[in-house]
Amino acid sequence: MRLKSLRQEDLSFCHRAASFLQSGFWGSFKARFEWEPLAFRTVWTDDGGNTEEEKSLLVLRRLLSKAFKLSLAYIPWGPELPGFCSDRNAALGELAALLKKTLPPDTVFIRFDPPWFTTGEFSPEIPLPFSRSGADIQPPDTVIIDLTQTMESIMDQMKPKWRYNARLALKKGVSVYRAESEKIDAFYALLKETARRDGIAIHSADYYRGLFEESLNKADPSVKISLYLADHEGETIAGIVTLFRGKEAVYLYGASSDQKRNLMAPYALQIKAMEDAKAEGAEKYDLFGIPPNEDPSHPMAGLYRFKTGFGGMIIHHPGSWDYPCRPVLYRLFRMAERARKNLRTMKKIIKRR
Repeated sequence: MRLKSLRQEDLSFCHRAASFLQSGFWGSFKARFEWEPLAFRTVWTDDGGNTEEEKSLLVLRRLLSKAFKLSLAYIPWGPELPGFCSDRNAALGELAALLKKTLPPDTVFIRFDPPWFTTGEFSPEIPLPFSRSGADIQPPDTVIIDLTQTMESIMDQMKPKWRYNARLALKKGVSVYRAESEKIDAFYALLKETARRDGIAIHSADYYRGLFEESLNKADPSVKISLYLADHEGETIAGIVTLFRGKEAVYLYGASSDQKRNLMAPYALQIKAMEDAKAEGAEKYDLFGIPPNEDPSHPMAGLYRFKTGFGGMIIHHPGSWDYPCRPVLYRLFRMAERARKNLRTMKKIIKRR
């Protein structure tokens, strides 16, 4: 297989992408926050040159340094490759080399989050000239719930305690509902509370508002961003943000109050979102991010327990991999990025002691 051509297109060309992270919607949304979205048409041919297949490709560019006018290029959950591809790593290398020639010369490196995955113990590795990134951007490991089953079957595959907790929330008077986007401020207040409690980083309020605004713009009508809230006695105690797009449903963000945690509202929220996603035609529900394994010492061990308790299939993506375009500058950036990651991890560990 070879890459026959790479041609820039209008951003709407990416509406055909399989993943929301490769969609025109995501490119337009990220453009609100200092990213430059570039859409490409890739044309691949099989080894015999008898079959061609087109794929869209979203590339996000951003300045690394305004003073030195240096930038990076990022490809979230891409590239999408044709069905006849027999060597994904070779295809990735061919695409990276052509992108290096196509992108501006100020590009220090191209970062890929390849979409392929394994259900085995280890994440897929990518050989030289790629380098493992100093920090992952998208979560490499996640849990996928199969929504093609009946809700009864989905519930049966959950841990008994998870089913019990979801029902307990409703029994105790928790009201779970899909809220209007105007209530995003209530969710953000909970998100700040969660960030303080769990030692996690969050975006500004404008980031989450922008996500809803972009969805309401209907530039890509297949995308629906929804806010689910859980109330008890007039008080909002938990919430989640989801994305529905065709056969794909994704749990993007979640937050909960320090108060009334015994009411188990987050469990009921997830069940409600799965029910709605299934009713709207989604075939999978991505819980979007867990630690790589069940390690009690991991700073996010609680997140692993919570999400895997809903059943489903655990999958492992390769994570973020970089293709250096300017090797010396790239090595300096990679060292700094690793140092920042280690510092954040240490702060989370200290917070939990």
